[in-house]
Amino acid sequence: MKVSIVGAYNTQFGAFVKRDRETGVIEDLKSFYELLEEAGAGAIADAGLEAKDIDAIWVGSCSPSMFVNQEHVGPLALEIDPVGLLLKPTTRTEGACATSSLAIYNAAYAVAAGRFKNVLAIGVEKMNTLDTAGVTHALACCSYWPDEGALGMTFPGLFAELGKSYQAKHGLTDEQLRIMLAHISALNYRNGIQNPLAHFGPGSIPDKNQLITAEAILNLPESGKGSNPIIAAPLRLHDCSLITDGAAAVVLTSTDNARANFKHAVELSGIGHVTDRMTLRAREGRLDDLLATRHAVKLALDEAGATVADLDLAEVHDCFTVNQILCTEAIGLSDTGRAGYDFMAGKYDVDGDCPINLSGGLKSKGHPVGATGASMHALAYKQLIGQPIGVAAKGNPEVAMTVNIGGSGVTNCVTVMRRIQ
Repeated sequence: MKVSIVGAYNTQFGAFVKRDRETGVIEDLKSFYELLEEAGAGAIADAGLEAKDIDAIWVGSCSPSMFVNQEHVGPLALEIDPVGLLLKPTTRTEGACATSSLAIYNAAYAVAAGRFKNVLAIGVEKMNTLDTAGVTHALACCSYWPDEGALGMTFPGLFAELGKSYQAKHGLTDEQLRIMLAHISALNYRNGIQNPLAHFGPGSIPDKNQLITAEAILNLPESGKGSNPIIAAPLRLHDCSLITDGAAAVVLTSTDNARANFKHAVELSGIGHVTDRMTLRAREGRLDDLLATRHAVKLALDEAGATVADLDLAEVHDCFTVNQILCTEAIGLSDTGRAGYDFMAGKYDVDGDCPINLSGGLKSKGHPVGATGASMHALAYKQLIGQPIGVAAKGNPEVAMTVNIGGSGVTNCVTVMRRIQ
């Protein structure tokens, strides 16, 4: 696909509310609308454009009606610049946690079709307006409600089933799997605390020996202060991503236009968008492997004319640590059943051939579900043009992959990104 990113922006990620513990009243510190506008305006400026240069806008937001009582969010993007963007077409996408990758893909297709020259794609979510139970319910609506959400199945519970299937398939003891997952959590924390935009970023760990090693995480108590309780076995608290507010955006144009008129450009060289059946019941017998993700990876690599060996870095969907194992194997970076051991060996640390989640991943950077895909693309773009935010990939990285998944392995969006200037 001859479409490139020429500008990108990621807001600070975090919990932008102040909740009165006694009354439950919430003070909004940064609104859904402010996040959306900041990301969009930031990406336009980063591309060196003005709002009037944008021909169309796609906005990804997963569940704004439940989080902030707002639907019809596409037109809100005009508030970035009510004069420059007035009368420009806007479209909203939704695909659970892959929502804003879909915004980017649809924007890219429109550019590739020749319909528009410069297009803005934004992802945004404001989750902390709800308490944990409310967020759990909102996200459960992204599962198959009759068989899963309505029966009290949460996303930690759904991914725990994938974890148990993987554990059984590869004959791992509870302790072996726990150690593997602790190594993944620690890797993401080590990277995240160096990312100034991360929810769990600089200053989040007062004691530098805390949480950044597997040993420290394994030694946490199961209850009390600083604990690591089981959320849905085998997943513990530190295996779960954060409830986050944030937004990210990219500007897209044709690669030919990018080469001629922009200082930096990273091409979407290959896209794999693959959908699996929604319920775990429908995928019984193959929950130990992300079949659809594997297929999406193949499609993206084939379109890009690339191989796994060409990847210089990857941002993968670690909504839960076990999914980081599954994604790593779906990419083909690790053989089936070996990713956990590879993480333990430090294969995907910053000095590895293909470091994973230099941003800190969803585990540490945060997971504002509608913004996650756009954030992956934005921060990978920054790595490839030599302007890394947080931990920098070694050398002069040229090719990156993003793996963004909506639902329990259902909506799979894989992008191969290649720096062209």
